[in-house]
Amino acid sequence: MKSFADPRHTSRKLALTSIFCWLFTETDKQDAIMLSKDLLEEQPGEQDTELTEYIFEGVKSHINEIDKVIEESAPEWPIDKIAKIDLVVLRIAVFELLFGKKAPVKVVVDEAVELAKEFGNDTSHKFVNGVLGTVIGNYLEKKDE
Repeated sequence: MKSFADPRHTSRKLALTSIFCWLFTETDKQDAIMLSKDLLEEQPGEQDTELTEYIFEGVKSHINEIDKVIEESAPEWPIDKIAKIDLVVLRIAVFELLFGKKAPVKVVVDEAVELAKEFGNDTSHKFVNGVLGTVIGNYLEKKDE
């Protein structure tokens, strides 16, 4: 489990809850982030607001492309059948892997698995890890060849 004192992990948790709020309430970025900060207030730790906003805006602006990648990487799971929290975790990770490219692949996968463990159900982390493995195999490893 990640340390609650890690500002990048806290930022990703804030991005996760902000995107979740945005998807279901269609609020703007600032309202979603403020609501998420209120939800996470009990949890100690600083956050990197820039990282949170970067992830939020990145997922929002690339959501159609991200969803296409998820659909191709988990064809037996249509987007509307994936648990909503798992879907948001995947959207963040796919954004960071394919569009953001600020964090190493291993860090992105580790963070996504930790978020899935923390917010998802008992099998979320395995599902997220499997889908991201396919994303990496299909989209990142081909570039290295």
